[in-house]
Amino acid sequence: MTETYISLRRLENEVLRELSHGQIALGDESLSPIQVSISQFYGIEINDFAVTVAKTALWIAESQMMKETESIVLMRLDFLPLKTNANITEGNALRIDWESVVPKYKLNYIMGNPPFIGGMMMTRQQHEELADAFPECKKIGEADYVVGWFSKATRLIKNTSIRCAFVATNSICQGQSVASVWKPLFNMGIHIDFAYRTFRWDSEAKVKAHVHCIIVGFSAAPNQNDKVIYTNDRKQTVHNINGYILDADNVFVESRSTPICDVPKMFFGSMPRDGGGFILTEQEKNDLIAAEPLAEKWIHLYLGADEFINNKKRYCLWLVNAVPNELRSCKEVMRRIDYVREFRASSKAAATRKFAETPTLFCQIAQPDSDYIIVPGVSSEKRRYVPMGFMDKETIASNLVQIIPNATLYHFGVLTSNVHMAWMRAVCGRLKSDYRYSKDIVYNNFPWPEPTDAQKAKIEQTAQAILDARALYPDSSLADLYDELTMPPELRTAHQQNDRAVMQAYGFSVRDTTESACVATLMRLYQQKTAPEAGTGL
Repeated sequence: MTETYISLRRLENEVLRELSHGQIALGDESLSPIQVSISQFYGIEINDFAVTVAKTALWIAESQMMKETESIVLMRLDFLPLKTNANITEGNALRIDWESVVPKYKLNYIMGNPPFIGGMMMTRQQHEELADAFPECKKIGEADYVVGWFSKATRLIKNTSIRCAFVATNSICQGQSVASVWKPLFNMGIHIDFAYRTFRWDSEAKVKAHVHCIIVGFSAAPNQNDKVIYTNDRKQTVHNINGYILDADNVFVESRSTPICDVPKMFFGSMPRDGGGFILTEQEKNDLIAAEPLAEKWIHLYLGADEFINNKKRYCLWLVNAVPNELRSCKEVMRRIDYVREFRASSKAAATRKFAETPTLFCQIAQPDSDYIIVPGVSSEKRRYVPMGFMDKETIASNLVQIIPNATLYHFGVLTSNVHMAWMRAVCGRLKSDYRYSKDIVYNNFPWPEPTDAQKAKIEQTAQAILDARALYPDSSLADLYDELTMPPELRTAHQQNDRAVMQAYGFSVRDTTESACVATLMRLYQQKTAPEAGTGL
C-alpha cells in the first residue's frame, strides 16, 4: 500500500511540475495542491506489529512526498503527519467484513499481495477460512490460500465499478485449478481486465526464495479499455482473457479419466513404494549378479523422468511371476524383500501397510506387455519440446513418467509436435516454472486432428526422422539434444518438418498461425468434442 501511495504521488508531482512550469505559486498557502492523501487508502493486516509498521511507513512516505511537492510548487506546505489518518485495520482478511473497513461506495480499487500458501502447507484453520470464503470452489482443499481474496473481492464488487488486482501464485491459472477456481468466479459475474503472465519474484531475504507469480486484474463492470496481457516486457491487446491467461474463450479443461479422442490410453508408470529396496544402482546391480547370478533375470532397466531425460542408469528388481524357491535361494534378494515388507508394515498409511502382504511386488503395477511411448512427468520450461520416446516392454517405467502402450509413430509425431506442446504449455500444471505433464488434464483432453491417409503417412515419416536424428548422437542425453543452445541441426530440422506436417493435418497455416491462435483453435475443438450433443461430455 505504501508503494502504491508513493507511485500515485509521484504521478501527481509530475502533473504539478507540468502545471507550474517552475513558477512560484502565489495565493493562499493554506490551500494545498495535493489531492492524493494516505487517508484515501485502507488496509487489513493480521499482525498487530505489522499494523504499526504500516502506519509509520505511510506517514514517512507522506512526509517525503510532500517535501518533493514543495520543491516543485515552491511553497511551504503544512504537514502534521501524526494527525493524518492511516486507515490500517487489524484483522483476518478472510474473516473480517471488508465493508466494516471501508464502505464499497467509497471504493475505486482493491489491490493486494495475499499470503502464498499452497493447499498442502495450510493449517487446519486456514483451510477452514478458505472454505468459508470460497464455498463455490469444488476442490478447495487443493487451492492456494490466495484464492480466498479473489472470492471476497468478487462478492464485494458485484454491481459496482470497483476494479481489483492481486499478485498471486501462478498455480491458480494452471492445470485443474483453472476449472475449480475461475469457473465459479466467472459465474459470479467477473471478468479479467489485464494480467501479467508468470514472473519470478525473488525475496530480499539472505536465503533467497524464488516464487513464481502472476498479477490478475479483474472487475464486474464493463471494461471500457482494451484488455491486456503482459508477458515479460511485451504487451498484447486482446479480445478476452480466460483463466489460463490466454487470448481465448472462457474454456475450462477439467480432469477426465479417458481421452476425448480415439487414441491409446495413457497411464502412470509403476509405483514401488519400497523404501529403495527394489532399486539398484549400476554398481549394486553388478555386485548382485556377481553374488547371485540367478538374480540377473529379475533385474530390469528402471526409468523415471530424470533417468530418461539425463540418460542416467538405474535398475530394479522386477519379481512379477518369480518362482518362490528360486527367490529363497538368493539371500540378497530375500534380504531386500524382507526390507520392503518391514518398510511397508511400519508406514503410517493403512494402504501402504496392506501392501506389506505382497513384498515381492511393486504397490501399483502398470507395466504393459507391449512397447510404449514414455512421457516425463516434469520437464524444463526452457525446452521447446518435452522429450518423449519409445521404450521396450522390458524397461520398467516408474510412477514419475506416463506411458502409452501400443502407441504408433503417428501418435508420437502428433505428441512431439509444436501443436501439442502449445496445448501442453497452456493447460498443464507447473512445478515452479517447469512443465508438469498430466494425463488427466493435458493428454485426455487434447483434441487430436483428423488427418487424411496421406497426412497421417507424412506425420509417421517425420516422426521417424526425429528418432533417426537422435540416433546420430548415441552418447548424448535428451537433455543435451533438447537444449536450445546445443540442439543438433538435423534434430531441429526434423522437428520443424514434423511441426509442419501436424499443422497441415489440423488445417493450420504454417506461416501465419501463432501459438496463441493455435491454442484458441484447439480450445474451440475441445469444446466441440466435449459438448453434450457430441456424446462425450465431461
